[in-house]
Amino acid sequence: MQSFGILNITADSFSDGGHFLAPEAALSRARALFAEGADVLDLGGASSAPNALPVSPELEIARLASVVDAFQDDAHRLSIDSFATAVQRWALTRNVGYLNDIQGFADPAFYPELAGSSCRLIVMHSVQGHGPARPMFVPAAEIYDRVCRFFERRLCALIQAGIHADRLILDPGMGMFLGSDPEASFVMLRQIGALRAAFGRPVLISVSRKSFLRQLVKAEPRAAGPASLAAELFALAGGADFVRTHDVAALRDAAKVWQRLERPHAATAPGMANDL
Repeated sequence: MQSFGILNITADSFSDGGHFLAPEAALSRARALFAEGADVLDLGGASSAPNALPVSPELEIARLASVVDAFQDDAHRLSIDSFATAVQRWALTRNVGYLNDIQGFADPAFYPELAGSSCRLIVMHSVQGHGPARPMFVPAAEIYDRVCRFFERRLCALIQAGIHADRLILDPGMGMFLGSDPEASFVMLRQIGALRAAFGRPVLISVSRKSFLRQLVKAEPRAAGPASLAAELFALAGGADFVRTHDVAALRDAAKVWQRLERPHAATAPGMANDL
């Protein structure tokens, strides 16, 4: 398991909008996420929440630049969360390790540049197809087949453009990206293993503080940590390779316990007593 620590350098993200807009605040949070054990830092300069205001690529880049520049020695551990081609093109010049696109790289004209790069691509499905999340009803019973049809088309297009399959990571989308029916996210979480097997590619899951969990436990975003952690551990048990989360430390510790429980208990060394 690898964790992607979420850093939203935005004014209106649903759970922490405005908290890290100042460069010094963003840098402090970036250092904290790495200290908590994040394998990758997932940086977003524009919110994809349903009511978010549009952000120009120039402003998005300006918000991201201070953190990206500060961590150039660890650029392979940076992910840029953007669906704007201009922002993705800038990120390639900064040698980041990952591009994370909620539209799943919908711009074929950009594929030759992607093929000429080496970063990994997080190809996300969303029922909206283009732009931020917005309410759109899709029956939960149809969501898995819909997700598979999307990946069949998009992965084929990316690979035919010369992008090696080993660079591709699947994100089925969660919460509003799977539609306005909360049950769709629960259905998709139960199908992670099937999705991974169907395409032979690693899967990233991002459920942290999402609306389908908040509705279930009746919690505000920043109080949805326990619900998020439960869903994240379920995703890992189901075969997820990467987890994108706001709370890296909680996931790190919970995953250690879960992984330890899955392994046979090491025999106690002779003459050593178990701690009480």
